[in-house]
Amino acid sequence: MVKVWITAFAAALVLVVGEAAGSPAARQDVAIPMDDGVSIGATLYVPDGTAPAGGWPAIVFLHGLAGNRQQMNALVEGYGLTGQGFAVLTFDARGHGESGGLVGIDGPREVADTRAVRDWLAARADVSDTEIGAWGISYGGGAILNSLVAGVPWAAVFTVETWTDLYSALMPQGLVKSGLVAGLAGSIPTEKRDPAFSTFVAAASAGNAAALKPWAAARSSLPKLGSVNTPVYMAQGRRDFLFGIDQGARAFQRLKGPKALYVGLHGHAPSTFPAADTGYLMNEAVRWFRCYLANTGCGASRVVGIASEKVGAQATVRGTPPPVSPTFVSYPGVSTFARSGKAARTSTPLRTAIEIYGTPTVQTSIAASGGWSRLVAVLTAHTPAGKEILVSAGGIPTKPGAQTVTIQLASQATFIPKGSRLTVTLASSSTAQSTANLLYLDLPMAQTARARVGTAILKLPGLRTPVTK
Repeated sequence: MVKVWITAFAAALVLVVGEAAGSPAARQDVAIPMDDGVSIGATLYVPDGTAPAGGWPAIVFLHGLAGNRQQMNALVEGYGLTGQGFAVLTFDARGHGESGGLVGIDGPREVADTRAVRDWLAARADVSDTEIGAWGISYGGGAILNSLVAGVPWAAVFTVETWTDLYSALMPQGLVKSGLVAGLAGSIPTEKRDPAFSTFVAAASAGNAAALKPWAAARSSLPKLGSVNTPVYMAQGRRDFLFGIDQGARAFQRLKGPKALYVGLHGHAPSTFPAADTGYLMNEAVRWFRCYLANTGCGASRVVGIASEKVGAQATVRGTPPPVSPTFVSYPGVSTFARSGKAARTSTPLRTAIEIYGTPTVQTSIAASGGWSRLVAVLTAHTPAGKEILVSAGGIPTKPGAQTVTIQLASQATFIPKGSRLTVTLASSSTAQSTANLLYLDLPMAQTARARVGTAILKLPGLRTPVTK
């Protein structure tokens, strides 16, 4: 089961796009040399006709982990981006596709590659050397933001379902999302990993926060985004258990220049890309780049958009992050269980619907003994229609003895209908809630381990004005 789920999750990290609508004539595959001798495979699209004075504005597209530029080619061709008056360059990240080298997870070497690719494009006579933007998804989005804070002079950027703080994404509150990390590691063959990647996998598997923090810090843009004036559009998923809404929301608060945050239907598992709103998302990308690369069609420069869960519903757009109000649910009782046990408590039916937006928390007391070392909370909802919704999950390391803990669950947006019952499951792993839920794996713990948990208080941030009707 673990292997099956990890394989499925790795597949979710790879962008899959339908058949392209057709390739423009001015397309060529090229190889771009890096300063360490590695060759980067790329595809260049140049508009037909005479370039404007100063050259064509251009967009560089960056793919996800374990992906390749062919997926980006299908995206830009399928959504008609090569016919918008931009030169377009896609490339295989180091260690991917036709590019040489080893994968370092968007570290300094990948930042240097991204800079070199951008500079190679800027050096062309038919491309503007100043009006070059970047679009990236997941791994590619991380590369863009990391290169941006490292000084790569992007004129505008557009990122999709990515991170700004890799430590909080992979090891929130000091407990590694072991299933997700296993999926990430499994998507790249061992022989394609550079030493930094291997170090990360070893540290994450051992729960070594001290070793993981500096590795993640070198791959996180959030601390430096406060000095960025470049136009930045971030699209996070409503329900993305790898890179939650918080990864974009905290960045939105810090950015100084034109900025936008769109919370949509796309994302890593349990969401997908493409999604029902991908057409809208790509139209937003064209609008963004026309404004900040071609200086046409500019609108509001600081906006937050939230998609409804109902397919086809128009996104709600605001000038600021949406206000939320807390809802509290109490789960009284005392439960004692061993490593393979759990405490599952269910609420009375909700009197009103709630659209969760942000980071739910679960506060409880725990007495840990016999080597018990962690506590995982999983929140599910059971609707009046009989549907079970996996809302969110989170975990935290525990110390021996009695303590009170507050577990932060993954930041997401989920609509819960009126009359639904909310269940909180407390255990050593998320598999205790369901064998298919491998966010937090059932890692070894002493056979003598025991936990006693008391009353749990669930705090739900809910949109004051729901967008899903």
